[in-house]
Amino acid sequence: MSTVITIENLWKEYRLGIIGHGNLAQDLQSWWARIRGKDDPNSQIVPMLAGQEKQIEGDRFWALRGVNLEVKEGDILGIIGRNGAGKSTLLKLLSRVTAPTKGQVKVKGRIASLLEVGTGFHPELTGRENIFMNGAILGMSKQEIRSKLDEIIDFSGVESFVDTPVKRYSSGMYVRLAFAVAAHLEPEILIIDEVLAVGDAEFQKKCLGKMGNVAKEGRTVLFVSHNMNAVNNLCSDAVYLQDGSVVLRGEPTEVIDNYLSVGRDDEVTSVEFPEDDEKDFQVLSAGITVNGVEPPNGIIKVDQSFSVQLLYKIRKPLPGGFGTFTIRNQRDEVIFFSDNRDGLGGETNALEQPGLVDMRVDIPLPLLVPGKYSLSMALAKQGTGAIDWYRDVIRFELVDTEGIRGHRGGYIFKPLHWHLTD
Repeated sequence: MSTVITIENLWKEYRLGIIGHGNLAQDLQSWWARIRGKDDPNSQIVPMLAGQEKQIEGDRFWALRGVNLEVKEGDILGIIGRNGAGKSTLLKLLSRVTAPTKGQVKVKGRIASLLEVGTGFHPELTGRENIFMNGAILGMSKQEIRSKLDEIIDFSGVESFVDTPVKRYSSGMYVRLAFAVAAHLEPEILIIDEVLAVGDAEFQKKCLGKMGNVAKEGRTVLFVSHNMNAVNNLCSDAVYLQDGSVVLRGEPTEVIDNYLSVGRDDEVTSVEFPEDDEKDFQVLSAGITVNGVEPPNGIIKVDQSFSVQLLYKIRKPLPGGFGTFTIRNQRDEVIFFSDNRDGLGGETNALEQPGLVDMRVDIPLPLLVPGKYSLSMALAKQGTGAIDWYRDVIRFELVDTEGIRGHRGGYIFKPLHWHLTD
């Protein structure tokens, strides 16, 4: 197979700091500090980049540092790493969204990219018009685009809204159409970022299948994801990025095991999100507790029950509104999902009317095997999908200090009643 992407000694630099502090005194203070070679006393970027100190040099942040890669025709390359490792920056450079600071990227063939919600489509144009616009950008004729139109619309599942401006689409609808366009307009190289996490599980499975078919047709796929199971099952090759550099490239299983062996971020048992009056519907906070108290260091014994606390702000009526949470394991596999429509507590309509809604979900244990887990939450609407969501913001660990679980496999730990029968 011929090489379609060559990356040679690729570096990408971003300048840090704040342009304009809001008053003349602070601007002069910052200017005087720079003249004397001192740190800017008004800089506010350090807390944002905690844990990424290796990538900071003075007022410069190196998102990529000397990356070298070759990708061949028909490869499905998975790119993994923690937030801030440089994954999305690499895809933006390949998609020519931004330019490298040093080094070069050589690409052979047309590229279609799905990088983040809100890019690639014109918000004032309808879904149909955006399909034609994207096809034209790829150099396709109207006749070629028309030949793919029905297939794109059918795959996306947004038939009823294809003549509606995309600014009125939910994030889930947007991603459905954007992926369908990118995958069906037959680019030689398909680039997909973690944006697929916005879609529902059924659509994600559909997308993964389509990416596999694209590769079988001899085209190339670059796939960034935190879903280790998807990377392992889909990709022929994987790359682990850390601090802007390539740590390892090889078989997906080997690369994933290396990535997971490094450990995860410190456990976080509660989080608050800033209020935004421009949002009609919001998740304001989330947390986990054991007997009403946050577990120290995020550690919960495997035989303890714990609760999920969720606070929502509903600013106008939300018919069909509901809240959800998802528990994932260290390989990013969904282990457990729940929403308030389950009805066991009689709160199925709690999120449909304006107000502040505080909910608690009790999870009886033993339920999960020992290990590290993350909690994601969303506010959603029936038929539309997620309206406000946060992924993997709560992290906790279940431990088996008493040897209760033993060394059995599986994902679920639920003791069952065994009865002798005559």
